[in-house]
Amino acid sequence: MTGHTTTVTANGVTSGVESFGADDAPLVLLVGGTTMLSWPDALCERLADGGRRVVRYDLRDSGASTTRDPEAPAYTLRDLAADAAALADVLGGRPAHLAGIGVGGMVAQVAVLDHPDAFSALTLVGTRAVAPGPPDDDLPDHDQATMGRLFAHAMPDWSDREAVADFAAAGAEILGDDPVAAREVAARIWDRTPGTAPAVQMANQLGMVFSRLDCAPRWRERLPEIKLPTLVVHGRRDRFFPVANAEAIAREIPGARLLVLEEAATAISDTAAGTVTEAMLRLG
Repeated sequence: MTGHTTTVTANGVTSGVESFGADDAPLVLLVGGTTMLSWPDALCERLADGGRRVVRYDLRDSGASTTRDPEAPAYTLRDLAADAAALADVLGGRPAHLAGIGVGGMVAQVAVLDHPDAFSALTLVGTRAVAPGPPDDDLPDHDQATMGRLFAHAMPDWSDREAVADFAAAGAEILGDDPVAAREVAARIWDRTPGTAPAVQMANQLGMVFSRLDCAPRWRERLPEIKLPTLVVHGRRDRFFPVANAEAIAREIPGARLLVLEEAATAISDTAAGTVTEAMLRLG
């Protein structure tokens, strides 16, 4: 199965989207983290085989979405959340199952809190309930030894596709992800990136725009307001957002189910896609 790629304008923003499955099937909207390729093909295809219309999309300043200046974003986390709600309306016209991965999981949390009527279910993968920066005292931060190894790598020449792919593979190995898969995805992201300006490439490959984004006010204290069926998915070996972050989210959203992938780190592997798909389809 191959997806259909296009752009959709909603909330005054043009977003790059890729669709799988029948247009009249219930919508599952996948928030990129930051590009749509954060969501593996295998998961999209399995969800579509399960009778869903799956749409994965690029956040602003990434992929085929509106790109202006990722070093000085003129929008907030809440604007990204409003984008998700507007996309759900334009694409399906009825409540959608919203899923966010990584920083996309932060967007998804705020989206269902600010726009609850737009969504029917929520899946959060590899994320946490506080914005980029220092976490709350009761939440674990990034593993410092791992971060030290990551930052020891010099930035690549962003105009060199192979150098960027090598950089992504090395980072994946440090994080505990599959370097071969990471290399392939990084090359695909590079191919979709509009130009080789370092800031734009970093926004696509590393999500650097989030370090400059206004994420106020806090939303963690509002998690008990979420009444949607919720699935929280996290890799046991995640050193970037350690698993206790997911455990906290699952405790604080009423009735949320926690699915820990024992062999996973930050990415959903093709081998884990079936397990995650099954759990998402049970939500609705």
